[in-house]
This record gives sequence, structure tokens and C-alpha cells, in this order.
Amino acid sequence: MPDLAMFRALWAYRGFIWSSVMREFHGKYRESLLGAFWSVANPLTMIVIYTVVFGQLMRSTLPGHESTPFAFSIYLCAGISSWNLFSEMLGRLNSVFIQNANLIKKANFPRICLPAIVVLSAMINYGILLALYLIFLAIIGHWPGVALLALVPLLILQILFTLGLGVFLGTLNVFFRDIGQLTSVALQFWFWLTPIVYTIPAASSKARILLEFNPLQPLIAAYQQIFLDRTVPAMGPLLPLILLTIIFLLLGAGFFLARVGEMVDEL
Repeated sequence: MPDLAMFRALWAYRGFIWSSVMREFHGKYRESLLGAFWSVANPLTMIVIYTVVFGQLMRSTLPGHESTPFAFSIYLCAGISSWNLFSEMLGRLNSVFIQNANLIKKANFPRICLPAIVVLSAMINYGILLALYLIFLAIIGHWPGVALLALVPLLILQILFTLGLGVFLGTLNVFFRDIGQLTSVALQFWFWLTPIVYTIPAASSKARILLEFNPLQPLIAAYQQIFLDRTVPAMGPLLPLILLTIIFLLLGAGFFLARVGEMVDEL
């Protein structure tokens, strides 16, 4: 079966995948004086800005959480961190085959390794941001407790959804280069159609109708519930996203396997 063959290929080339991830990570800071410190400084700066600026300005938009210190900051960072993972993965998967055109032409390796490298790299960046976020929650005395365990299935669902959609768009982008530009524009609209810097009650009635068609809305809300309410979110609202994930995984894998042999000619 093609899907089993892909898994076997990923396992056989696990050394190549991991070394590529590490080379990419260290390559970002190779010429800088402070080195890998910037991998912590950048997300830390983002958390401080959102906490100090947005947290103070938007505090009143979270009714029911007036007694929670930094309530809007917790809400905002929960959404921003998960959105950053989604946008980084989708943006890079969208162009992963084009950006690695020389490698694809010169080296003989399973092309599915390239999306795996993107996923692992994005997870490292997310892990750094999540660790800083959890430290922040511990300092202010708002640790999520056992609800934090619900983060695991949410992350798996998000990664699989983004992977399926990203591989499909990335393969399509090889043959139709406008897909890359269209995806970048769509991500900007998608961000503002997701309740991250605002709450659903604060949106207009017309906007709420649009939010109902956003598959990421219940996922982001589930993250926010874990960190802000410190409760385990219900899985019911996530069923449409689970269905979409299955569809995109099958669509992405099928389209990739059907077109992977033609990539070299197009690149």
C-alpha cells in the first residue's frame, strides 16, 4: 500500500530528516553573536508585547474573567501560538517542493521527507514558544493542571489537518505557481476570521455567521479553553475539523503520489 510505503520511507530516512531539521535550526543563527538565544528571544518578545500592550488595552473584552490576572493575555497567547504553528507549517509546505528544487533534481530520496522536515522544524519552534508560555502561566499562578493533557490530541489533529492541506497545496503549487501567492493572501484573511485578537461575543452577527464556516475556530477555542478556563474542551465541535482532516490527508497523499514523478520536469 502506498501509505505504508511512505511510512517505511520516512523511517528509513529518519537520519536524513533529523539532520536536516538540526542543520536548518542551527543555520538560522550561525552568523549571529548570540546564536540560538534568538530562538528564545523572538517568541519571548512576542509574549511580552501581547501581554503588556494588548493585555492591558483589551482586558474588558473578556466578560466573566474580570478576576483572572492577564486574562486577555492568556486568551491571546493561546490563539497566537497555535495559529503561528498552523501558518508556519502551511506557508512552508505550500512552497517546500519549489524551494528544494535543486535538492530534488540532484538527490535521490523519498520526496515525502521534505514535508516531514517542515513539520518537525515547525514543532521545535512551537515547543519553544509553548515552554515560555507555560512558564508565564506558572509565574502568574494560572497553571492549566490536568487540562493540559488535552493539548496532545488537539496538536495531533492540527498537525494532521495542516499536513494534509499543505501537501496538497504544495504539490499543486509545483504545477500552478499562483497557488503560493493565493495561499499567502488567504492566510491573512483566515487569521482575521479566527477569534484570536477578538472574542466571538465581540463580533457582529454577520461576522459570527462567517466564523461558523471557519474549521479552525473550534480548534482555537479549544486551546483557549484549556489555558484560560483550565478545563478539558468537548470534542463535539471538532468533528467537522476531524472530517476535513481525513479528507485532506487522503486528497493530499493521493495527489502527491499521483504527481510526484512529474515534479522534476516541472521544477
